[in-house]
Amino acid sequence: MARITMSRFMKLAYRYVFNHLLGFLLVPTLIATMLDVLTMGPDDFAALSSTLKAIDPVHALLYAFPAMLVATICFMKRPLPVYLLDFACYKPPEQWRFPFSKFMHHTHHIPTFEPGSVEFQHRLLERSGLGDDTSLPPAHHVIPFNPTKAGSRAESEMVIFSVIDELFAKTGVKPLDVDILVVNCSLFSPTPSLTAMIVNKYKMRSNIRSFNLGGMGCSAGLISIDLAKDQLRAHPGSRALVVTTEIITQYWYTGNLRPMLVANCLFRMGGAAVLLSNRRDDGRRAKYRLLHVVRTHMGADDRSYGCVYEQEDAQRKVGISLSKDLMEIAGSALRTNITALGPLVLPVSEQLLFLLSLLGRKLVNPKWRLYVPDFTQAFEHFCIHAGGRAVIEELAKHLRLSAENVEPSRMTLHRFGNTSSSSPWYELGYVEAKSRMRKGDRVWQIGLGSGFKCNSAVWRCLRSVKKEGNEGAWSGCIDNYPVHIPEVHH
Repeated sequence: MARITMSRFMKLAYRYVFNHLLGFLLVPTLIATMLDVLTMGPDDFAALSSTLKAIDPVHALLYAFPAMLVATICFMKRPLPVYLLDFACYKPPEQWRFPFSKFMHHTHHIPTFEPGSVEFQHRLLERSGLGDDTSLPPAHHVIPFNPTKAGSRAESEMVIFSVIDELFAKTGVKPLDVDILVVNCSLFSPTPSLTAMIVNKYKMRSNIRSFNLGGMGCSAGLISIDLAKDQLRAHPGSRALVVTTEIITQYWYTGNLRPMLVANCLFRMGGAAVLLSNRRDDGRRAKYRLLHVVRTHMGADDRSYGCVYEQEDAQRKVGISLSKDLMEIAGSALRTNITALGPLVLPVSEQLLFLLSLLGRKLVNPKWRLYVPDFTQAFEHFCIHAGGRAVIEELAKHLRLSAENVEPSRMTLHRFGNTSSSSPWYELGYVEAKSRMRKGDRVWQIGLGSGFKCNSAVWRCLRSVKKEGNEGAWSGCIDNYPVHIPEVHH
């Protein structure tokens, strides 16, 4: 025990020294300068005064001008800050709940399912980490299952208009004040587009810059943030509305390929709306400031899209290999993303340890284990895409996160299921509803999606978020969380 305590003490001391290295170097210099000034006599002060008088002000200005010019250019060239005023997440009505028992009842009534496929979904749902309060759109509540495009349009209007209405009410911003509109939805891409639907509904300006993203998977929410950020920095004095959702009315797999059945068990309805701004006056009332966005794309791969073309008799083998391949691809994408993000956010102490382990691996022993930085030194809150229980646990293992660190992700999965690209916003809402967000806290949002993509967004909280009785999507249930999610073994 003494050895463990000493090891922990040495690690904390090392971090403290390197993270405050500049202070340790400056303080002795300042002390030495002050002592030198205090020991100066009248003759020394007289000599210093005569030296200063001998300096020509014009020459001093000329010498200082280049430095002033460089400082001015750097100040003018620095990117405009991007603020997050507020966000809203969709809370489905009570009548759209789809508990475990109802899921299995409907699964039994789909005639194309073989008994093995029904049992597979039963086992998967038991281990999924989803609770009984997740929701599906009306088309899924009808036997026989009969989805329509009209039903998808109705679901999109219900989800999107609800979150936008709530967001406008929370911020007091009017639709005419929005300059940029970004919408992402992978599965449902109608004509007219979802952006056109929003512009017409809210009578937005005819010259609004609108973008409709499709087919980008669960990480598209953070891709939309990156796109909105670029647009805001290109157009000063603007506001951007980002809407992220997945419309699943028509998408319910009724075949027997097991990797394809996973989506049935995990995906549920949801959506979020986010209001961004680069206006200076909005900075005073904003909740967060965007610090970094890092995007990683590992290249197209049929396995990462979840598209499997093997024969039915190889289902079990394909399902296992797909799962392993996906986790391997996800881990590789995450490592690449961390490599790009680490230098931007990690303290010097963690970067140095990583560099030393990397050099040791290259120069001394290729089998040396690469040091995994302690990201709790860089972030207070983690919003990991709630893609499934295995995804959350695997990322927590890779990043060495505690159960408390991944609590928002696990509880979001339990309460709302995998809401695709909007999951990180439900998780941020959970942190706020729990009154855990303090001024200065840093938030890391991680999105994983097909392609295979791993995207990150880093935010800094500008003001403490207090519990005010309106917790948005978490209202009425936040006090019941966290809940215990038992392990199920087969």
